[in-house]
Amino acid sequence: MPVKSKDAPTKGETTRLTIEDAAVELFMANGYHATSMRQIAEHSGIALGGIYNHFSSKEELFEGIIVDKHPYKKILPLVLEAQGDTAEDFLKNAMQIVITELGREPYYLKLMMIEFVEFNGGHGAAMLKEIAPTVLPVFEKVIKTRKDLRVTNPAMLMRSFFGMVVSYLITEMVISNSVISKLLPKNSMEIYVDIFLHGIIKTKDEG
Repeated sequence: MPVKSKDAPTKGETTRLTIEDAAVELFMANGYHATSMRQIAEHSGIALGGIYNHFSSKEELFEGIIVDKHPYKKILPLVLEAQGDTAEDFLKNAMQIVITELGREPYYLKLMMIEFVEFNGGHGAAMLKEIAPTVLPVFEKVIKTRKDLRVTNPAMLMRSFFGMVVSYLITEMVISNSVISKLLPKNSMEIYVDIFLHGIIKTKDEG
């Protein structure tokens, strides 16, 4: 009999993820309100009663998706490895990593839009409870080791960092394939990050 790996998911965890995967596909295709728990059961191949063993309601299932499928687990190690001799170089590289990786997972941004529109961001607390203990220390370390930052509050740096990332991805989605997209420079991501770091007003040194 094969020995189960320590990190191998349990049967219950596997079932939960199967349900979430099916729900994500239906939410993306039909929208949140147009998707029923019965449809999720049919799509996942799991009995409706079995789904209710894991989630008491569709909203609880949605919250589970927001927490369980947050891409930070994949992105955080990449951010930690971001290179840069200065705070500016480190943050610029980290932001480009996050934007690029999240751009490869468009489903998550769409789920967040459902979260904002349908639930007014109400599940944000559950998400942050899950990710803050892991992510916030990264920004605490940045502030402690990078002395050229104007921001000294780790929570504020984290908020502004992810605010920039989300705003870039949302505007990218809106202008995609539009006339505006054709007017933007090829290095628009780099410029966007530079605006976050320095603002839009020239300093005296820049003239």
